[in-house]
Amino acid sequence: MRGRKTSLIYLLVISGCLLLPARPGKALVPESGTEGRSFSAAAAKQQSFPRLELSLEDCILKALKNNLSLKAEMISPELAAKNVSLAVEKFMPTLSLNYNAQSTRSASYSFLDASDEVKTQQNDYTFQINQNIPFGGSLSASLYNYISDTNRRFQTINPRFGSTLRLNFNLPLLKDFGYRIGRREIVVANYSREVSEEKFQIVLENTIYSVEAAYWNLVYARENLKVRQQSLKLAQELLEKNKIEIEAGTLPPIELLTAESEVSTRQADILEAEAMVKNAEDQLRFIINLPAERADAKNVLLIPTDSPSIEKREVDYEEALNTAIMKRPDLQALRVELRSKEFNLDYAENQLLPDLRLQASYWSPGISGDQILYQDNNPYTGIIIGKIPGKKSDALRDALDFKYQNWSVGLTLNLPFSNLLSRSYFAQASLDLKQARLRIKNQEQQLDLEISTAVRAVETNYQRALAYRAARELAQKKLEAEQEKFKVGMSTNYLVLQYQRDLANSLTMELKALIDYNVSLANLDRVMGVGRERRQVSVISPG
Repeated sequence: MRGRKTSLIYLLVISGCLLLPARPGKALVPESGTEGRSFSAAAAKQQSFPRLELSLEDCILKALKNNLSLKAEMISPELAAKNVSLAVEKFMPTLSLNYNAQSTRSASYSFLDASDEVKTQQNDYTFQINQNIPFGGSLSASLYNYISDTNRRFQTINPRFGSTLRLNFNLPLLKDFGYRIGRREIVVANYSREVSEEKFQIVLENTIYSVEAAYWNLVYARENLKVRQQSLKLAQELLEKNKIEIEAGTLPPIELLTAESEVSTRQADILEAEAMVKNAEDQLRFIINLPAERADAKNVLLIPTDSPSIEKREVDYEEALNTAIMKRPDLQALRVELRSKEFNLDYAENQLLPDLRLQASYWSPGISGDQILYQDNNPYTGIIIGKIPGKKSDALRDALDFKYQNWSVGLTLNLPFSNLLSRSYFAQASLDLKQARLRIKNQEQQLDLEISTAVRAVETNYQRALAYRAARELAQKKLEAEQEKFKVGMSTNYLVLQYQRDLANSLTMELKALIDYNVSLANLDRVMGVGRERRQVSVISPG
């Protein structure tokens, strides 16, 4: 209820909500006598239905927990956050393992090879770690090992064990170079996540407003029904009084028809008011998704416990506009999209640069195996006199110790004859940025109109509520005066009934103006983008 400080704090997480209990208010029109009775069969049946008293804060809580539209929109920020995580995985190191076994046989075409056929058996395996660099390049480290055994003649080491440790570095120097350019997927995913979060805030803001509007409309429908019931009660009392006076001969029988006709008319008004109550209940029941909590939700009578406030709220147009410019989530989403378009233009401009890349390698080989000893230390004799066994670990040790150091550095320049596609992409990015800027300007102009309309509605509805209150007080006095005149025979049934109807209409108009004032306050909060702040709804992003 407005005009009252409260300790209510909503804590809305992507997967749930937490709410402190609210304090109940009081009804506008107290129930007494026959005012709470219904004159339709459907209404009589409803008297046995369970009742659920709800404050406005209770309804907002239930909407935050149960509203399906809000739940569906909650998933979007989660999906966007997963896309960011997926983009970050590009810079996670990857490990690759490769194993290959090969056996070859070929005919011997030279006495230097083998006497019959040449046989070679080789097994090799590689461990490699790859890492993308945020500036656009890549770094890799690999360890290559092999075992080779052959029957070729004149081998000095057989079988042979080899290992090579290699470091490779690749970096673009012009095109694709830069911290933000190299992390393009992450930057774009983050912008998308921010837009998704702002769009969720839009749905959240609209949901809070929808709850408030539906709640106050239900308050109006129920209070209007009470007014109609009270009006019917007055007409019935006058009808009974007329019957007594007709029997006593102090009133002509024709006066009975006027009173009976008015009773029937006001009974019809009650039927219409009851239908309005059910429609308002259904609307609020839908928004808070009561069936998610209760199986009998369709038959539950919703009883609002808060009353609308007539406390004046001072609204400054310039302050409201500045607040909206700072806090409206749809405008924030457009600003994020603008930053995204600016980044896309920077990326497109980068793609127009020549593709110049730096490659650098550093590697260290190692080799060992069984050393074959020939007679007179001459392999050409073909006479093997012994072997010195070698270890696989010797080749690996030499590679890891960088016993044999090798390096290479190179530059590669790629100059396409036509970069038509890149230029088209740059032109498209320029147009997208221009369009985004125009959308922000258009939204700011539209915001100006919305703030003007919302501020004017608040001021107008407040004055309407005061005016209709004065009109209702006058109608009450006029009815009381006419009833006194009727008692002494100076008025007629028609005039008394007319003043009764005028009072009922005045009560309804006053109530409608009061409800419109509270709804316009809620709408102003929505237009300014502060509905969540006023209701103390806090959103915590996942992760």
